[in-house]
Amino acid sequence: MRTLLSPASLGLAAVLTLTGCGAKVASDDKVARSRAVTVTNCGKKVTYDKRPERVVTNDVGITELMFALGLEDRMAGYVMPADKGATDDLPYKAAYSKVKWLSKDRVTKEIALDARADLVFAGWNYGFNENALTPDDLHKAGIDTYLLTESCRNARTGTSRGIMPPLDALYADLENLGEIFGVEKRAHRLIKQYKATVADVRAKAAEGAERPSVFLYDSGQDQPFTSGRFAAPEQIISEAGGVNILHDLKDSWTTVGWETVVKRNPDVVVVNDYGSTSAAQKKKFLLSYPPLRNVSAIKHRRIYTLDYADLVESPRNPSAVERLGTYLRQVADAS
Repeated sequence: MRTLLSPASLGLAAVLTLTGCGAKVASDDKVARSRAVTVTNCGKKVTYDKRPERVVTNDVGITELMFALGLEDRMAGYVMPADKGATDDLPYKAAYSKVKWLSKDRVTKEIALDARADLVFAGWNYGFNENALTPDDLHKAGIDTYLLTESCRNARTGTSRGIMPPLDALYADLENLGEIFGVEKRAHRLIKQYKATVADVRAKAAEGAERPSVFLYDSGQDQPFTSGRFAAPEQIISEAGGVNILHDLKDSWTTVGWETVVKRNPDVVVVNDYGSTSAAQKKKFLLSYPPLRNVSAIKHRRIYTLDYADLVESPRNPSAVERLGTYLRQVADAS
């Protein structure tokens, strides 16, 4: 899952301030590189015998978590489809220029082996799936893995993803990565800054019934692909001052029927900008699709665009909260 922020997007300065633009950061302590570290990842204790030095990442948000912690010098490369955006765009232009783009398809065991990876950082449906590549496949080849927390499978269902609120997943991964790579102080600084940004937006948000209802439109015409409770858009929307119309859907990224969208009548539609179908084309479809003509957001043309990198777990989430919060306050004031 998908694109990077354009330079014209609001909030780039905030992202740059919070992330340090992928600047190289030395380890926060003097412990030997061979130090073993145990963290909890997707509900399981995982031990890393030494700090990884040749990490392969899959997808934009995962890659930029490494950049935000200044760990591009620990990377052998990244895998990212071309529709995820131009990697010479801000805020990580310098970091992207230093790390090899290994594939524009998906991460495979062969790619990891060719890169001499000692760790692959991916997630379920963010590189890993039962039919192509699993963590066990890599472990058998002597390669460690770390799973993106947003993608963790729910133990009760075994298939739906999400075990904690999305921003908590971001903070959990930053803390774990800080321990694994010995940059704990850097990780804690970022978490503190991100939480402060989100708290400031939350304090300005409308209350109760004045909070606009929001539908996240990712893609799809026959059935829309969207966000349930456990994907990043849920908390981005709620912290920005809105209500996700699919808050009761206990899954992360999934499909629903258009009849559900019509029945729940959102005040705002947020379009996920990525892929071969542009945001403008998605907006045109929404405005012209007959079943939606009486939906409030469509009647009033309240359609707001965020980029893929804003809407998957990534260091851009706090900035997305900030920008969407500004828009939702305008909607609330106009109602």
